Amino acid sequence: QVQLVESGGGLVQAGGSLRLSCAASGRTFSGYAMGWFRQAPGKERESVAAIAWSGVITYYADSVKGRFTISRDNAKNTVYLQMNRLKPEDTAVYYCAASQSLATFGPGADYWGQGTQVTVSS
Repeated sequence: QVQLVESGGGLVQAGGSLRLSCAASGRTFSGYAMGWFRQAPGKERESVAAIAWSGVITYYADSVKGRFTISRDNAKNTVYLQMNRLKPEDTAVYYCAASQSLATFGPGADYWGQGTQVTVSS
C-alpha cells in the first residue's frame, strides 16, 4: 500500500520557520517528482513547490519564492519543505504529492498524503 505521510506542521508566529517532511513508502518512487500543495479554508488547492527525482530541478509558486526551500533524500524516500519568514497567509493544510514527472506534477498527481496543518499567527 502506497503511503505518503507528512509531519512537521504546527502553530508558529509570523516570521518564524517550520520544516515539513513527507515520507513515502509502499513502492519505489524512482523517477518520481515530489512536492507540496496547500489549501486554505475557502480556497482552492494550490501547488507550492516541487522537485524532480534528480533534485536539481525545482519549482516554486511565486508567493513562496525566496522563503521556502524544497529538498529530497531519495535514499530515505523523503521530501522536505523548509519554510522561513512565514506569513499569516501561509496558513493552510499542506499536502505532499508524488507524480511520475515534474511536467505532470499538478492536481492530478498520482499519490497524495493526508495533509498537515500549518497555522501562522500574526
